[in-house]
Amino acid sequence: MAELTTGRTGMWAFIMIWAGQVISVIGSDLTGFALGVWVYQRTGSVTQFTLIVICTVAPGILLSPLVGALVDRWDRRSIMILSNITSGLCTLAIALLFLLGWLQQWHIWILMAAISTATAFLLPAYSASISLMVPRRHLGRASGMVQFGQAAAEIVSPLLAGLLILTIHLDGVLLIDFGTYLVAIAALLIVSIPRPEISPESDATGQGSLLREVAYGWVYIKDRPGLLGLLIFFAVTNFTLAMSNVLTAPLLLSFASPAVYGTVVSTAGIGLLLGSALMGVWGGPKRRIYGVFSYGLILGGALILEGLRPNALLIAIALFISAFIFPIANGSAMPILQSKTSPHVQGRVFATVRFIAGWSVPFSYLIAGTLADRVFKPLLETDGPLASSVGKVIGVGPGRGIGLLLVVVGMVTVLATMRGYFYPRLRFVEAELPDAITDRIARAT
Repeated sequence: MAELTTGRTGMWAFIMIWAGQVISVIGSDLTGFALGVWVYQRTGSVTQFTLIVICTVAPGILLSPLVGALVDRWDRRSIMILSNITSGLCTLAIALLFLLGWLQQWHIWILMAAISTATAFLLPAYSASISLMVPRRHLGRASGMVQFGQAAAEIVSPLLAGLLILTIHLDGVLLIDFGTYLVAIAALLIVSIPRPEISPESDATGQGSLLREVAYGWVYIKDRPGLLGLLIFFAVTNFTLAMSNVLTAPLLLSFASPAVYGTVVSTAGIGLLLGSALMGVWGGPKRRIYGVFSYGLILGGALILEGLRPNALLIAIALFISAFIFPIANGSAMPILQSKTSPHVQGRVFATVRFIAGWSVPFSYLIAGTLADRVFKPLLETDGPLASSVGKVIGVGPGRGIGLLLVVVGMVTVLATMRGYFYPRLRFVEAELPDAITDRIARAT
């Protein structure tokens, strides 16, 4: 009990780390927004703008399997501290280059790639530490809190960034971001994160070569069909949700003004915030897998609604619903992964999940434009092959090919969810797989 009251370990330690990371994420989002504006204003190039996004995301995904193995070898608290130090120093370097008048786009690409690499270490270390600090009964709430912090950052950061760029300019935003990393480091320095208990299984899996350990995250999941089914389910739903994310702008702008677009998209941030708050208080359903299946069905319905008609209100409702249900899905799935995965291999397993499920997002971005412009758009032109049939339901003309594509991916999402439900290994994953963690906090009390 003494450990809990000191705040150095347990749920209080998680809350302190969580608060530090939320502040740091807000700072990082401020920097991302400000750098994007700076590059676009200097170049007027969408391609240059997108390169920042690619440099921010791609290195972390590419390195995930290797990072997972190293996270399981090293002390996770130290990894999180070093990750924040590295990201903070890179941010400070961008600020100094700007102040000296030397900042170029290639500096941003390199330094943002370095931050992405550091974040690739932080995320699995953070996720793998939660199950060591938080009692099993509160894992859903902890996941909801993580989602809530991310949602709050998505809403707060653009509003703050727009104001700060006008008042303290890019260098001021970068220095604020550097300060937020110091807050995150301070939170980590005053708490303790328990080390995973050594078990016979850890001796068998943790002492091999680095390459063997890199592969072990995949082996661990593959040998547990229920977890593999969960991973495949989220790879599919990430793909379909990403399709909506990238097509929403051209869909809305095909019939509405940019002001309407901004208003409609903001409903997604509100939905994400409210869903995260609900998950943080509720903790999710008792049978967590039902939260996952509910997400698939509701997401599929929202995607269909989004593409059904060129109506801003319908699209706003669809975006709100899909964003609201997302934290419930994550808050249901993460506790399953955390409780069914041995703590000493969680870094590798979570990195593998991020690598496989994560790549479905850029792949979706890559093919969305081609599918919309070359396949679905011609089908619903005024004299297109489906104008007299499907066109009578969802309309014809600008943006209707995108609408049809969203309806199709919504149906795919529903069918994938039904297939997952009728796969017994996934439906009964909570009952069939034994818990791999012990509730150390509960015993201490």
